[in-house]
Amino acid sequence: MERDEKFVRAKKHLGQHFLKDKNIAQKIAETVSQWQGNLIEIGPGTGVLTQFLVNRTGSFMAIDLDRESIDYLKNNQILTDNQLLFGDFLKLDLMAIFQKQEFAIIGNFPYNISSQIVFKALEYREFVPVFAGMFQKEVAERIAMKPGSKTYGILSVLCQAFFHVEYLFSVPPTVFSPPPKVNSAVIRMTRKENFALSCNEQLFFRIVKESFNTRRKMLRTSLKSYLNDRISSNPIFEKRPEQLGYEAFVEIVNLIESNEIQKL
Repeated sequence: MERDEKFVRAKKHLGQHFLKDKNIAQKIAETVSQWQGNLIEIGPGTGVLTQFLVNRTGSFMAIDLDRESIDYLKNNQILTDNQLLFGDFLKLDLMAIFQKQEFAIIGNFPYNISSQIVFKALEYREFVPVFAGMFQKEVAERIAMKPGSKTYGILSVLCQAFFHVEYLFSVPPTVFSPPPKVNSAVIRMTRKENFALSCNEQLFFRIVKESFNTRRKMLRTSLKSYLNDRISSNPIFEKRPEQLGYEAFVEIVNLIESNEIQKL
């Protein structure tokens, strides 16, 4: 069945750019072909990607905040009522939906909330073995970037700490309707076999974020509220955050926690 997007208007406030190229859609679908469990698609739009996901082995669900899109997918028999969720993914209780079972995430993600979607996937990392989809190219590069670049940042460290990140391919604006003003890219994140960090993970998130909030400063300055003379002389605190991989941040968290214990 041909997907005719004219019955679903792209809405700027939802960051919608509907994928119209079936070859690209199929390539995105193939990124999760090895996963046969629960799968959720974010922002199915007119179903161009959905058609390559719905008949796979394992349960499938799509969520969209656009009622027009939900109605289109249902009325054209692309998805059934029990495969569709009307709502905001960022507010979704994923544990209630999947009953504490693992689920993969895929989508042509709305660019205005794509980073927030990644942060939510990280929050549920215990249950998300695979996360794949389309991003604004700049965001995709940031997630996949290695230390030493100005592009490297909070998303880079946090994603690479728990997942193997692959930048798969770039996508031009012409494959969307309407075309965005930026290039896009597809990435895949596969959760590490041993994804638990050897440190306080809550503090790890906090330290990474605070370090990059003042990324041009040495860590001795940006993390000064956590340090004292005993550990601040460690050479690692002479670095800037963009110079360090996630392993170094694990080391920093353990140094800070050890210092707190010493003070007791």
